[in-house]
Amino acid sequence: DVQLQASGGGEVQAGGSLRLSCEASGFALDSFILGWFRQAPGKEREGVSCMDGYDGKTLYADSLKSRVTISRDAPKKTIYLQMNNLEPDDTAVYYCAAAPLSMGLGFDLRVYDYWGQGTQVTVSS
Repeated sequence: DVQLQASGGGEVQAGGSLRLSCEASGFALDSFILGWFRQAPGKEREGVSCMDGYDGKTLYADSLKSRVTISRDAPKKTIYLQMNNLEPDDTAVYYCAAAPLSMGLGFDLRVYDYWGQGTQVTVSS
């Protein structure tokens, strides 16, 4: 079975950093587009960053690209999202997801077939 397990969330003060992890099982990272999304209370789920698991190319949401970095550890089948200088507006549940490589880099929720369970990030002011 294809599964994604997100972890690393928590409570942090504004200006702090967190690194989220997403461990994949049942597939190889180089077979999928790997994405991070977030959903704040009362808001729609939005894309944060994604990576082509085959060639490593990345895409970031414009509003976040100065503060987040996506990376991967292929042998560990894990992708990461490093988030720096966190702000209260970053409070959300963060999800990792996987889409077929043929979809290309992007944040269309409909093309992501597999989703992790989410990890809560809370940023206090």
